[in-house]
Amino acid sequence: MLQRLAPGEYSQVYQILRDSFPKSERRTRERQIKLMENEHYRIEVWREGDTVKAFLALWDFGDFLYVEHFAVGESYRNEGLGKKMLTELLSREKRLICLEVEPPQTEMAKRRIGFYERLGFFLQPYEYVQPALRETEPSLPLMIMSYPRPISREEFEKFRDTVYPQVYDQHPCQEQ
Repeated sequence: MLQRLAPGEYSQVYQILRDSFPKSERRTRERQIKLMENEHYRIEVWREGDTVKAFLALWDFGDFLYVEHFAVGESYRNEGLGKKMLTELLSREKRLICLEVEPPQTEMAKRRIGFYERLGFFLQPYEYVQPALRETEPSLPLMIMSYPRPISREEFEKFRDTVYPQVYDQHPCQEQ
């Protein structure tokens, strides 16, 4: 069952984040901890006893929810835990949910997109670039997926125009 991150669990979450995402797709530990003070941001975890097995890092913007990071600890992968977590989130949330994925240029990226599509997400055709999370890293061309339906160009622009300044501290016109 998904639950809010408890005090003292952050180290486990950050270890999963480090193991699951390249440096270019995650903030420094200090910046990530500071993010916990943001009213729109929360982390939900799947735990067993004192062990965090997986987490979802979410941004709540009222009209929509943005899943910034979603990862299962290496020891717990391929057991259906990711599907359970997202199924629970999707059944609980009755609004638009968006997330970023890598373009389908590698076998792994295609598998991830397929995973989300099987859960009801739609791959969007709009051009999107994730601003850099670290000054030393480049921005990343990514794609947006939405649930429970495709989104219009106007909805995509609202998503981008909200996420860029709130999540990436950047105005949409400042794309790198």
